[in-house]
Amino acid sequence: MSAPDARFMRLALALGRRNLGRTWPNPSVGAVVVAGEPGSERIVGQAATAPGGRPHGETLALAEAGAAARGATLYVTLEPCSHHGRTPPCTEAIVAAGIARVVTGIEDPDPRVAGRGHALLRQAGIAVETGLLREQAARDHAGHVTRVTRGRPTVHLKLACTRDGFAAASGNERLRITGPVADGAVHLWRSHADAIMVGIGTARADDPSLTVRLTGLSERRTLRIVFDTHLRLQPSSVLVRGAHDVPTLVVTSQGAPAHAKRMLESLGVEVVRVGRGASGRIDLNAALAMLGARGLTRVCSEGGPRLADALAEADLIDACTLITGPAELGGRGGLPAVGPHLAARLAGAGFREAETLALGPDHAVTYERSPV
Repeated sequence: MSAPDARFMRLALALGRRNLGRTWPNPSVGAVVVAGEPGSERIVGQAATAPGGRPHGETLALAEAGAAARGATLYVTLEPCSHHGRTPPCTEAIVAAGIARVVTGIEDPDPRVAGRGHALLRQAGIAVETGLLREQAARDHAGHVTRVTRGRPTVHLKLACTRDGFAAASGNERLRITGPVADGAVHLWRSHADAIMVGIGTARADDPSLTVRLTGLSERRTLRIVFDTHLRLQPSSVLVRGAHDVPTLVVTSQGAPAHAKRMLESLGVEVVRVGRGASGRIDLNAALAMLGARGLTRVCSEGGPRLADALAEADLIDACTLITGPAELGGRGGLPAVGPHLAARLAGAGFREAETLALGPDHAVTYERSPV
């Protein structure tokens, strides 16, 4: 495909990324309508899927283009939907608008679409090309793809560690591992997630707020999730005290105390029970399946080394970012950031190093699940 094709698809991808974390259970699709002959192209419509998941990016971009869409090219990051839901399929809108050519990033694996959208467009006489900037489109839509193929959201694990590999000091000493640049990156990752997830150990030790605190994005109310087998989350915690303002979900076990459940619910926390695994703790596969059934597509896990290693043991991590600060614990000792199961996952063939970033004095390395 041509250089202009790649340029317009990059714009569509950038548009789609703007609303990541805001459109679930639908994917955040970017769309650009381009009219004119080669060498004199002009953008006549551009959009991303609206917050809440509707309208879809394609229909918004077509509406902006109006009559200029006739004979134009539509660049869209994901195969247009072809099934009737709460709104008519995007394929119908594309045909009705008179689009002459459609260029997509990836095919939608949703069984209700899965190539049917492309086929219907071709049957209508529209030229269809797919696979442009496929790797980036697949990364941006990984949450949607994982939910429809594996029945769960993608999990992006974030861990901070000292230069000698520790996530926490021994005893009650609080560590400040990363600086403001790395903290800003973490908040950006949070803003692109449908939910932020921690274990009860982190919730009790750090008393976090798990909110997005970036200029221009502070209105986002990303779902907060705590895995708490025995319902030990305290009513005085920041998470519980803010539950009426920011949605908060506690995932607990079938045997957790009923009185603790009632107390948390009275304070605005939603509590959901799932079964226990062989370890006696929450069955993480069942918990992630429950989140997928609710429509969640992207979860950012900041739950610390113990939850991280349990997720790795269950093979539930899709991306892992390790942020290393410049300080060392030295002889004081502490809790290692990377447990044995996570270390084995990251060193195995199932993961690859995808990105390295310098974040002020901190260094971040992101590993991603290798394509199948």
